[in-house]
Amino acid sequence: MTSNRERVLGGLWGSLVGDAPGVPVEFRPRVEVQRNPVTDMRGFGSHRQPKGTWSDDGALILCTVDSLVNSEFDTQDIARRFVLWMNEALWTATDVVFDIGMARTDSLMRIANGTPAEDAGGCDEYSNGNGSLMRIIPVALRFAGEPIETFSRRIERVSAITHGHERSKLACVLFSLVVRQLLLGLTPQAAVDAARKEFQSLNQITPEFERFRHHLQDDFRSMPEGEVVSTGYVLHTLHAVLWCLLTTGTYRDCVLKAVNLGGDTDTTGCVAGGLAGVAYGIHSVPSDWIAQLARKPDLDHLFHEFVELCCKTASRGTAPK
Repeated sequence: MTSNRERVLGGLWGSLVGDAPGVPVEFRPRVEVQRNPVTDMRGFGSHRQPKGTWSDDGALILCTVDSLVNSEFDTQDIARRFVLWMNEALWTATDVVFDIGMARTDSLMRIANGTPAEDAGGCDEYSNGNGSLMRIIPVALRFAGEPIETFSRRIERVSAITHGHERSKLACVLFSLVVRQLLLGLTPQAAVDAARKEFQSLNQITPEFERFRHHLQDDFRSMPEGEVVSTGYVLHTLHAVLWCLLTTGTYRDCVLKAVNLGGDTDTTGCVAGGLAGVAYGIHSVPSDWIAQLARKPDLDHLFHEFVELCCKTASRGTAPK
């Protein structure tokens, strides 16, 4: 049996490890990536970064973990750390911010200029990139034991720091419900099925809810790769990572399948890696890949603090306030 501790650590390490092999091939089309498929950690490539470098995805996950460890749940503190990442390279792998999207830049500039964190994320149709989905997993891991309505509201509030449109928030909720079910020890298919039912119970039929029809109804296990899209659009990313999780049986296979889809490779690898890490536990994440990550001692310390906080809360049998 995989313990809750092992699943939480798997989700954290799995996200960072999944991010790193996608960095060198980010933006490359699928056909190009698959001519020379990623099979291990690589360096340089698209962003000219050394092997084991995580992207903005990993950095904002780490900022979130750091905030949850030190400030419990404070969206203003999370946002403050995001601004420090943008301006001072907080929790980057190499003290360099080398990839930052326009939607995220705009929202963080608004926060720096005094806009409250939860009002900063873009709310228009074109503000539905995957920039909140890629970093939401620490919140899902930390508050998985809460009542579902409270849990979902926290997820939406943290999404809204950079992505305030209902579509982006709902995508984060559905992803987080899968994480929550995986933490219970369900198989990937059973976790997705349970999360689908919970998601439907939380939402009435609305135009935005209807956009998740494929996520809720598709038989991912029989779906050919040609029907999977791997752009930076939040619904594409969520669909792709569910497909990767449900058509593989190991952490390594899930991440490599995600990265080799091409396109937004670091985010697809990061989000898929987080799911697979929770599903199979920390021992499923290749130790040689973990060893190649930058700043490993810092990660060890931060993740230890976070998992102890999660386990402490679980042992009390009460949800954190």
